[in-house]
Amino acid sequence: MELHLESLTALRVLCGIWFLPHIVGKLRNMDRAAPTFEAVGLRPGRLFVFLTVGLEVLAGIGLVTGILGKFAAALAVAVLGGASYAVVRINGVNWRWQKQGPEYMIFWALACVLSVLG
Repeated sequence: MELHLESLTALRVLCGIWFLPHIVGKLRNMDRAAPTFEAVGLRPGRLFVFLTVGLEVLAGIGLVTGILGKFAAALAVAVLGGASYAVVRINGVNWRWQKQGPEYMIFWALACVLSVLG
């Protein structure tokens, strides 16, 4: 049982930490991020970038610290679900990452949920 809980804790923390490069990437590449949001109908794009970054920060902190972990996982699922929708809307229905599919975000969202169910 100890190993199980330690493994879920490690998974939860990793799921939270993985938001960091996404946050930094959006903020450092606003000129590319904002038009992407607008391409899926979220206008103004900059506002939705900042909204998404805020949700990712909250989800990441919650997952890393374990504070309100289930709520943090729900925020993560919402953000990653939105990202999956955007990828499909922009690139069409493709599964593999080589074709810009949503499988990475779906896997990450499921990992977030599983990490807080223990």
